[in-house]
Amino acid sequence: MFRRKFLQSLGLLSAGMSLPLAPAAVAELAESKAAPHKLNLTPLTIKGRVHAGGKGLAGVPVTDGYNIVLTDKSGRYTLTSNSTAEFVYLTLPRGYQIPHEKGVARFYQPIKPGQRSMTADFALQPLPGDDSKHTFMVWADPQMIDKKDTHELITVSAPDLKQLAAQYNSPNTFAIGCGDLVWDHFELFEDYKQAVDITGIPFFQVIGNHDMNIKARSDDGSAETFKSLFGPTYYSFNRGEVHYVVLDDVFFIGPPKKYIGYLTETQLQWLEQDLSHVKPGSTVVVALHIPVDSGDKRRNQLKDESLGGVVSNRHELYRLLKPYTAHIMSGHTHVCEKIFHENTIEHTHGAVCGAWWTGPICTDGTPSGYGVYEVDGPTIKWYYKSFGKDRNHQFRAYPKGANPERPEDIVVNVWNWDPEWQVTWFENGQRQGPMHQQTSLDPLAVQLQAGPKLPAKHKWVDPTLADHMFYARPSKDAKEIRVEVTDRFGQKYTETVAV
Repeated sequence: MFRRKFLQSLGLLSAGMSLPLAPAAVAELAESKAAPHKLNLTPLTIKGRVHAGGKGLAGVPVTDGYNIVLTDKSGRYTLTSNSTAEFVYLTLPRGYQIPHEKGVARFYQPIKPGQRSMTADFALQPLPGDDSKHTFMVWADPQMIDKKDTHELITVSAPDLKQLAAQYNSPNTFAIGCGDLVWDHFELFEDYKQAVDITGIPFFQVIGNHDMNIKARSDDGSAETFKSLFGPTYYSFNRGEVHYVVLDDVFFIGPPKKYIGYLTETQLQWLEQDLSHVKPGSTVVVALHIPVDSGDKRRNQLKDESLGGVVSNRHELYRLLKPYTAHIMSGHTHVCEKIFHENTIEHTHGAVCGAWWTGPICTDGTPSGYGVYEVDGPTIKWYYKSFGKDRNHQFRAYPKGANPERPEDIVVNVWNWDPEWQVTWFENGQRQGPMHQQTSLDPLAVQLQAGPKLPAKHKWVDPTLADHMFYARPSKDAKEIRVEVTDRFGQKYTETVAV
């Protein structure tokens, strides 16, 4: 009865519902008027050179977002384009530093409208060593709506990531902002950029539904502000042996703030070209905002999946990724989830803002935090980092009575769980075996978010069902209960539960 209506309402054409819009955003929408548009197809020839210290780099992909060409042996390229192109950019090759401005990745150059020719050179700096081993973090849904939210991001979230990045002490560390960088208030992008700068590592950005212009008359114009600050909405880069791709899967279908999860034909054609330069069998990481797939329909016994909660044409993405070992990074839902499809693992991340800055957890009980991925050659290991906790904080245990529906059971929430994990319990030092998995609500989420008056900041927030909940029933003679969780990489985490 506490089911949050968020995902069910997103993208529904008949209902026309979404997350609440700020009053200023609604006013801006009401005042917008469509201006005459004329498609400019003026031919454009882009030439340039990719080099490091004056030495040309061969075989580097360069694109206008439509077509991709490779640099020749001297690092030069010629790209035939037209005035519909907005950027020229490259796929950053392995072994080179990520160009950035105060942490914001700058791998592109804007194209000025109306010109017939353009020169775009890219000067790269080599890394001091091999980047086969590297680490990246995924920040999903900072989603600030006011200065109070940004204060938390700047004073708590960013310093936490800065401290963790310093522990790795490597120039091969970077992060991905996985969409909903703000919550419709575009003036807060500057606060987001300040937080990025504080972390001390380069960030690549993904566009989310709350990063779109809500007054746009179509999807084509919905990313104008985002592009002016962060560049193209889809692109790729390489680190070590891994190929990274960022996609825009939020398709805007008109005000007020309606959208679906969808990959356009233009992106898919570009992605086909991009992956043609990646050796089959390689590891490919795709970052986008809306999950490609989700267990929400199953958990909530819905008739149809949410149009704004998953990618409608995901099977085409799966087809393109089939020759590779693929990982998909997503956010949007403010829950932690792992989805497996053939050769692909999707990591849906808990939110930086938790349940929209209403408390320390997301709606499924996952702590506010971010994903951490340690890469060694083609292999990736991962864990979830909760703000204010060390990396060993991987589950939360509750005593008997925490779930009124199962008053005799202890409860454990293992938010980054997947089927390769083991959740075992011990009574009075004796191993009792695996705990029972059951889709249910997190007790702390119920305490903080359930009911019409909670949470105070956003009363529409409700707890959501999670697959990563586990139960066990101690005997009446139990004096000590210990839970042992082993992740898929063999790392063990333990906690004693009050009887």
